[in-house]
Amino acid sequence: MMSNKGIQSDPLTQATVTIAWVVALNKPFYPLYVWYLVGNGVAASLCTLLSAPLFLAIPFIARRFPLTARVALPLVGTFDTLFETKLFGPGSGTELFFAACIMLVALAFRPDEKWWQRGLAGLVFMVFIFSRSFIGPPLHVWADTELYTLFNLNAFAVASLMAFVALRYSGIARDREPTSPDES
Repeated sequence: MMSNKGIQSDPLTQATVTIAWVVALNKPFYPLYVWYLVGNGVAASLCTLLSAPLFLAIPFIARRFPLTARVALPLVGTFDTLFETKLFGPGSGTELFFAACIMLVALAFRPDEKWWQRGLAGLVFMVFIFSRSFIGPPLHVWADTELYTLFNLNAFAVASLMAFVALRYSGIARDREPTSPDES
């Protein structure tokens, strides 16, 4: 058990919950974007919805275990990114979402939680290296023009997500000491 303190007094967890909701609520639109912009791969893009319940679980986890929720968001995001990279291939730009996961790791923890932060940063990086080196061919094959469009879609999505993450975490003090021994 990582923590049992509620999120009402934890701004970092509140920000994490907001990001989890934004990601979860945007998941259903991704297949629509693929259909409208690419025209192909809609059935494959429906598989991206498989991770939505994991993102939706984070706000509920945060109620009892704030640190667990702050660990879960970049962790779920990392493995979702790996899955989508296997699904669409590295040329689709899905690997750019690893940058958003690293950004979450950089912003969601206090100084006394540095070992969680370091471990997650290392894990995200190792999963990225795995995706670049060992993931194999994509499950869905795209034409070059489709990959170009998909890459642009994902680049825009990552930039938007990272801007939102920066805005949501801005001004939050990270140097607060835990108020209970279970909090960290």
